[in-house]
Amino acid sequence: MHHPIICFGQQPCGFFPKRFLFAKILTARRLQEEIGGEIVFFFHDSDHDPRETNTVLRDQQSSREVALNFQFENRIQKQFSPLYAKRVLPGWQDKTARQLPNYVGQSLVAHFKKTKCSNVADFCLEMYRRMGLLEGVRVERSSAPEFRAHAVAVSDYFVDQPYEGEIVRARYRDGKLLLHKGGDRFLEISGGEFGPEQISPTRDTRFVWMQSVIRCTHYIAGASEQDYINKADAPDVKFIRREEISDSGKAYTEE
Repeated sequence: MHHPIICFGQQPCGFFPKRFLFAKILTARRLQEEIGGEIVFFFHDSDHDPRETNTVLRDQQSSREVALNFQFENRIQKQFSPLYAKRVLPGWQDKTARQLPNYVGQSLVAHFKKTKCSNVADFCLEMYRRMGLLEGVRVERSSAPEFRAHAVAVSDYFVDQPYEGEIVRARYRDGKLLLHKGGDRFLEISGGEFGPEQISPTRDTRFVWMQSVIRCTHYIAGASEQDYINKADAPDVKFIRREEISDSGKAYTEE
């Protein structure tokens, strides 16, 4: 096989990554040892769900679990801004750093303190790099204008738009820009013209959109991805199930 491209995708999933992301990385590295080629991380930082960055840690003394997350400047940013546009608040990092020795080792605390980024997505990515998880891995970001400009057009998508002083991610449907407020409630917002650089895919169109740029030969799929990726969209791609890992939704904090 000529130059395999082994890809896995994931949103920013905590300032310490969730264990299922570590399992994807491990699966990709083991496959690379077998077949060679390049590993690509499709970093889907266009997603807007603040729950993606919940970081579940275990107290080293009591074993009690706690879920930590970034603090958000306002309700609109928290609910609707893409992760690359959710700002890291002054004071949040120092406050969180004081708690971390209860949950993780000193080297991870040091990585956390040294990371200086202005938004949530950059912060998570820098932490993963400091932890050594992305050595030799090419990162492609769904927020990058160049990536978006080269991606194929899809029928179902979101549009990044300015709204009340923030950048929000609105669903485009029937000519309308909609913010999902929960359940069947949507808020229609006004918006001007937009192009590919403002567009990001929905869950069901994400793989074909990503693949039009990355053109991977192998894709490491998580448990939920197995259910919604339409493999008929990529008949030449070999889909590999990620390795099993315990406590997959908890943070990976090994040093």
